[in-house]
Amino acid sequence: MVYPPPSQTLVATGSARRGRRLLRRYPLVFATLAVGAVVLVLFAAGQQEAMQWLGSGWALLVAARVATRMARDLLAGRWGVDLLAVTAIVATVVVGEYVAALVVVLMLTGGQALEDYAARRARHELRALLERAPNRAHRLDRDDLVTDVPVEEVLPGDRLLVRPAEVVPVDGELLSAEVDLDESSLTGESLPVTRYAGDPVLSGTLNTEHAVVVRAAAAAADSQYTRIVAMVTEAAESRAPVVRLADRYAVPFTAFAFLVAGLAWWYHGDATVVAEVLVVATPCPLLIAAPVAFLGGMSRAAHAGVIVKDAGTLERLSAVRAAAFDKTGTITTGRPELRAVHPRAPWDADDVLRLAASAEQYSSHVLATSVRAAAEDRGLRLGTASEAEEEATHGVVAKVGGHDVVVGKRARVARAVGDVEEQALGPGELAVYVGIDGGFAGALVMSDLPRPDAPTTMTELAWLGVSERLMVTGDARSTAEHVARSVGLTQVHAECLPEDKVRIVRTLPVRPVLAVGDGVNDAPFLAAADVGVAMGARGSTAASESADVVVLTEDLTKVATAVQVGRRTMTVALQSIWLGIGLSVVLMLVAATGAVPAVLGALSQEGVDLLAILNSLRAVRPGRPGPRRGS
Repeated sequence: MVYPPPSQTLVATGSARRGRRLLRRYPLVFATLAVGAVVLVLFAAGQQEAMQWLGSGWALLVAARVATRMARDLLAGRWGVDLLAVTAIVATVVVGEYVAALVVVLMLTGGQALEDYAARRARHELRALLERAPNRAHRLDRDDLVTDVPVEEVLPGDRLLVRPAEVVPVDGELLSAEVDLDESSLTGESLPVTRYAGDPVLSGTLNTEHAVVVRAAAAAADSQYTRIVAMVTEAAESRAPVVRLADRYAVPFTAFAFLVAGLAWWYHGDATVVAEVLVVATPCPLLIAAPVAFLGGMSRAAHAGVIVKDAGTLERLSAVRAAAFDKTGTITTGRPELRAVHPRAPWDADDVLRLAASAEQYSSHVLATSVRAAAEDRGLRLGTASEAEEEATHGVVAKVGGHDVVVGKRARVARAVGDVEEQALGPGELAVYVGIDGGFAGALVMSDLPRPDAPTTMTELAWLGVSERLMVTGDARSTAEHVARSVGLTQVHAECLPEDKVRIVRTLPVRPVLAVGDGVNDAPFLAAADVGVAMGARGSTAASESADVVVLTEDLTKVATAVQVGRRTMTVALQSIWLGIGLSVVLMLVAATGAVPAVLGALSQEGVDLLAILNSLRAVRPGRPGPRRGS
């Protein structure tokens, strides 16, 4: 006996498995094909009556199944286009066109298979992200022995070995000297990024070189990649408002189809022509086109390093006319540098900076981080506070080394110590005021430079039709206006509290409004906008969770990318819907002349389905490039 090569056996086994999966997934499709095959056999055997009973019986059985589902939808207040399909099947059976009835049934049952294929194609980038999710980690013990554990068992502080071509399982800190990491699945950046000892590394990044050791900074459930996977899963399962809009098209479309069928009956007096009209009126593209386009748009956004949390967000992105930006960490780099210390007697510069930095240890604000870093760079030893309290966006009050210290905005320090001398500032500078033991002790002058890609972002948003581009910030007006002028913003709202930001966004006359931020205090601001965008590479979890879109890199131009993807997705979805409607109307009018046999009409409608799906898949590809770059 000759045995097939192992490779052929594996291929055959794999094909058999795929066949069984398809059979379980689409039983009605295969059952319809089987009935069709039996009808052909009966035709060859000359069994005309058996053919008719089998074909008509199966078609009416499927029609009853669809009618039951349709009735449930109608009771729930949802209108659809299944009524046309059921009517077409019944009409073709009544006039004896049972072969055409089987084709309509195949179109209905095969529509699910076509949509599933298109959805799989459109989900390619999203699926690639999910498939990279690590499920095992190599934990090192004190003797550097490796134990493989489920990623869920990793705890903060564990040392983990990450081998070449493996994905970092949890967020952590690099302990090895350096490594090149592929961060493309998170940021869209195609080139490897070099990280050095002490640098943070994110879960989901790919180790491209030698084995390295990472200290876990978070559990798997709290790591960046897990949060991204959760958002992607939610995005893939969401249903956009435009899909419901397609359902609403069904009412006038159905009425028009019945009107054409009624006129055909009146003119011809022939039930066969009525059946022919109803066969080509089955509007599967109306239901298939929009979800495929939106899945394609989410896939395109993910490929660019932008996670869109739900499909409805893409529709809102397509209509955005105003964009509001936080300043610090969004328009600017978010890493202010200390330029000067201006002490007031009897305090010297080092004392003011040391006590301010000691108090700022208890603040999460980005300026607090910069003050602490400046003190450490000067070699100043920070003290421990016996009491500390942060007033969000205003400042910190603390007792450090026996001194009462207040650090923050001028108004907050003045409220604590009385007279506060306003610091003269240059363009792009800001001041942090310090009070010690009830008196004004001086000011720290900081500078936070705009991101180099901010002007390009504003140019692209203007090109996309976002006419109002404003800054909403808690910083001083002089600093905010200087930054706004340098990047191309049209309005400035400075010295805002979190509630002021929410009010400004909610009352903007130009809508819909997109808001962009990155910090904890931006969460209400993002949630109040029509579309909230979190700069998630370094931003807070609160901002990311309250936003509709998360940018996985610090590239601000990705905000414009998100708007452009939304515009293109909506355009493609509506094009596909109207393509399906237009072709169906043409086929109906032709069929009303009696020139299109029912079988040919059913096959023509199948072609309309395919065209609508193929057009919707265009949403996966980038559209027309902007003034300086593609999407």
